[in-house]
Amino acid sequence: MTQTSQANTGFALPTPVEVPAASTTTATVLLPPGEKFEGTYNVVSDTSSRDLAIGGGILLVLFVAFFFAKNAYANTLVGKRVPPNKANAAGWWLFFFLASAATGVVLLAINAAQFMTPLFLGPVGFVSLLSLFLMLSTGRK
Repeated sequence: MTQTSQANTGFALPTPVEVPAASTTTATVLLPPGEKFEGTYNVVSDTSSRDLAIGGGILLVLFVAFFFAKNAYANTLVGKRVPPNKANAAGWWLFFFLASAATGVVLLAINAAQFMTPLFLGPVGFVSLLSLFLMLSTGRK
């Protein structure tokens, strides 16, 4: 066996490489507990059309599933001796509740910086709560 005189240096990190400056820079700032940010910060929110198309496709699939859930809920209420017209109305309110809640969640998943504002969440939340209330009150005997 031949021995080479290589020194075992162990694990070594590669030397840092300078990254060229981009047109937009991002920085991560860690603050100690109890301190808060001072000043104003711009939030870049760019939603591509591909993201919107994927979100629309997800909503379309969910709406079809919600339609079947609406029919199942209405049939369940009819089985519990609720009049068919009231059961059908309660089923549609369930559909509106599920659709508005899913729309809010998909919008938040697409671009939280743009859609997580009172301008978007307020009406979506109001429609969700109103349709939930109407579903529960309409579905009674």
